[in-house]
Amino acid sequence: MVVKKDSRREPFDRGKLLRGLIVASAKRPITPEQLEELIDSIESELHNSFRYEIPAKQLGDMVLRRLLELDKVAYIRFASVYKEFTDLDEFTSELKKLG
Repeated sequence: MVVKKDSRREPFDRGKLLRGLIVASAKRPITPEQLEELIDSIESELHNSFRYEIPAKQLGDMVLRRLLELDKVAYIRFASVYKEFTDLDEFTSELKKLG
């Protein structure tokens, strides 16, 4: 189960995560297989932790760590939605972290 910011709980949805990753990686040199492997590694980490619930923030952080290794543009695209950037300063700050 994924615990949302408003405390709602919803089942982990691999398809929903994949759709978000596809949008973030559009027109990038990332294969569908790489996205599937990224999700597989997250699911494996979750199963190995024996946890039944994960905060959405922690799940998003897991995705971002893996995306950063895969493609920085896809990372920043996903981060802009996940972190809900509200202005250019937040976007710029995240870009600066990438160096």
